[in-house]
This record gives sequence, structure tokens and C-alpha cells, in this order.
Amino acid sequence: MRIRILAVDDHPLVRMGIGALIESEHDMELVGEAPDGASALRLFETLRPDVTLLDLQLPDVTGLDVLRMMKASRHDARILVLTTWRGDVNARNALALGAAGYLLKGTARHELAHAIREAAAGRRCVSPDVALDIATHVGDEHLTDRELAILDSAARGLENKRIASELGIGLETVKSHLGHVFDKLGARNRTDALRIATLRGLIRFPA
Repeated sequence: MRIRILAVDDHPLVRMGIGALIESEHDMELVGEAPDGASALRLFETLRPDVTLLDLQLPDVTGLDVLRMMKASRHDARILVLTTWRGDVNARNALALGAAGYLLKGTARHELAHAIREAAAGRRCVSPDVALDIATHVGDEHLTDRELAILDSAARGLENKRIASELGIGLETVKSHLGHVFDKLGARNRTDALRIATLRGLIRFPA
């Protein structure tokens, strides 16, 4: 029996590349392609693939939301995240939701094929770079919900005064929270904190 695969990615060229890889493997077949979350969920229900390759960046909903809904629908679903987002927080969130693995789009063809087979067999597979990211930040102090909200506002370009107004807190409180964020992330300043938080997957810059 061949491994039946659903590819979910909003870039046609990526889907073409996945299709070419799968066609070259004797034990796999591409049964469906989806450019967004809505069609991915629809095809997931009708096709019932053995393995789903899922990008995190989709035009309608986040890949994590799609992952959550797929796992809610089929607890035994084998879903491999295939993304450009390397951050340890991204990976930990996906794995916590039940992803069978977390791979980067720069993954070699033979490594992706191996990961698909591992997922189909019920095993997990994580890119070495991602595993290193996760290991590097084990034991790090987590940001609080308030600190994340302030970072998110800063990513939208809001100054401290506006952040204080939006969140209903004092200006000095905002400054204090940002100081804690800098310490926790090892950041030198606001710009550095936003860079680190984005790389790790703590925040997303608006499209």
C-alpha cells in the first residue's frame, strides 16, 4: 500500500516540488493539494490521507489552527509541518498540538521522504536545526500574556504611550514590562526584542 499524501501550501511552486518528490517515490502518492486552510480541511475530511504536509503560513487561517482542527477531527492524523518558520516556539506549539514532525522547507528531498515514512509509521521527525532551537531555549523563562500583548503592539508600530492606552495600563507599567521582556529574551533594545521574538515565533509582524 502506498502512503497517501495531502499537500497544503499557498505557493503553487512548493506544491509542484512536493508533487515531483512524491512521484519519484514508489511507495507514495499525492492524493490532493490545498492552497488554504478551508480547502485543506475539506480535502482532509473527504480524502482521509495517511500523511498531511502542512505549511504554517496560509492566506485564510494559521497552519496551527488547521492542525488543531485536523487533530480534533481525527486524533490519529499524521501531520507534518513543512514551513520556513524555524522558531522554537513555533515548533513546540505544533508538536504540542500533535504534529508528527516539524520540517523546514530547505530540507533535502531524501530527508523529507524519510520524514513522510516516519510519520506514516507513527513516529516523529524534527529537523536538526529546529531540534537545536528547542534545546537551546529549554528552561528559558516564559513571557507572560501581558508581555506578549505589549510585544505584539510594538510589532504593530505602536509607541509606549499608545500601548498603555490600548491595554488600559500606565506608561511606566509598559516600560517595566518591556524591561522584563528584554531580560528574558536577552535583547539589547526594543528593535532587538522584536527581532528575537519574531525569529522564535513569539509574535508575527502584520502582513
